[in-house]
Amino acid sequence: MGALGGALIGVVIAIGASTALFFGANWLFDLAVDRWHTFLATSGALVGALIGAVIAGNDVAGGPLWVWAAVCAVVGAAAGIAASLLGTPSKSSRTRLSERGRLVTFLGPSLLFAALGLVIPLLRSIYLSLLDSRAAEWVGLANYGEILTNPNSLDLSGWTEIFTSRPFYAALVLIAIGLGIGMAVGRRRGRRMEALPGSIGPIAIGLFVLSFAVFTTLRGTVINNLWWVVVVTGLSTALGLAAAVLADGVRWESVAKSLIFLPMAISFVGAGIIWRFMYIARPPQKPQTGFLNAIWVWLGSLRPRTTGAWVAVLILALVTVLLAGLCAFGVRRRQTAFAIGAAVTAVPVLWLIYRFLGPGLGGSVPGPNGEPIAGTILFLQEAPFNNVWLMVVLVWIQTGFAMVILSAAIKAVPSELLEAARVDGATERQTFWNVIIPTIIPTITVVATTLIVLVMKVYDIVKVMTAGNFGTQVIANEMWQRAFTELNFGLGSALAVVLFLAVVPAMAFNIRRMQRADA
Repeated sequence: MGALGGALIGVVIAIGASTALFFGANWLFDLAVDRWHTFLATSGALVGALIGAVIAGNDVAGGPLWVWAAVCAVVGAAAGIAASLLGTPSKSSRTRLSERGRLVTFLGPSLLFAALGLVIPLLRSIYLSLLDSRAAEWVGLANYGEILTNPNSLDLSGWTEIFTSRPFYAALVLIAIGLGIGMAVGRRRGRRMEALPGSIGPIAIGLFVLSFAVFTTLRGTVINNLWWVVVVTGLSTALGLAAAVLADGVRWESVAKSLIFLPMAISFVGAGIIWRFMYIARPPQKPQTGFLNAIWVWLGSLRPRTTGAWVAVLILALVTVLLAGLCAFGVRRRQTAFAIGAAVTAVPVLWLIYRFLGPGLGGSVPGPNGEPIAGTILFLQEAPFNNVWLMVVLVWIQTGFAMVILSAAIKAVPSELLEAARVDGATERQTFWNVIIPTIIPTITVVATTLIVLVMKVYDIVKVMTAGNFGTQVIANEMWQRAFTELNFGLGSALAVVLFLAVVPAMAFNIRRMQRADA
């Protein structure tokens, strides 16, 4: 207890002196100046005694506590007397010392906690990452080589299958459609390519689908983390922007935004448990308690050419007619994005009609005797798209965050810009894409970079729902598993360093952008 008691006394003395100095207790400073020799000698003795108590209390060296404290106190007092021989500080030196004391008072605790909670653990992790699994022998960069060469962490062996996958062909079609629309509109306006929502939208969706072609083919922990970054960041930002725009100015705006923001109040662990119940798949002979599989099995009971199937086909046919009318309306009004959106939405509706009329839709598979039985979807077990079902949880949570930030940015757009655009004859769609979006681009960047940092560290959802099994492992969960389950401290520390290095660029970009904005 000697070291702990000495440390506590030293902390109390430092806090008391700093507080008194900051709040203008000049008599304390004057006393120190008037009795400069005594002040330095006494403070040196106290600091020396504290150092001695720490040394003896931590068993760094043998001997009684009072011996070490006395020796260090004498040394400290001698150092204080030697310092006092420099003479009494001048008034300017006292003022400068007072200003520095206030600076230390404010920044000292923050820097101390940052060093204890971030800098020292980071340096310690880097050091451990260069050691073996038991942190006993030096292995250099072998742990980092393990991350890059282990197929469980990074498997690029099947990269050629990217170009034969269905998402790749779908992405090419969407990108070609976007480029065709942009070139057609640009030709009418005397340009080679026109960037408008009708062309940018299909290209953006095509690139998003192309990422699925890449990430469903390449496997490994690092690939999974990159997949999370692309999907969660893109969908959360896009859905948050859509919610902010659609809910802006409506009658029940506050209620709608509150419902969308509500998942932010749920912890990642709680959200993982909720969605795990949603995804549960029970054996076919038992009732489905998972919400999604219950709906899927019910749809499977609507066999083709039954009453339920014909009712579904009739409803879907009416939806198709409505979408066709909206598409024709967009073509007649020369609203390309509106027409394309209606046409694209009609594609899955037509596919549903085909399924109801032909092979059927839903969870129904032939039984042993040919009779239909429930066929469930193993949302969390079937790779690689089980990763997507995990991402849905984080998208559900973070959409509310993106919506709130982007909604505030949209409301902060100067009304003069909007009025000037309307006076020039711009429609609401043109005002949104040509005025509002360019104005809030910095905010969209902040939201995206914040989500990237969050997603790179995702751990709770994967741990609760799959524990990293079935090809859903991410860096944070593997770091925990390697270091604290397998006790492989070298590889676990290397994964922690890799995760830190992956987050740093996004943070540096965000800080740099804020510095440019302040300048």
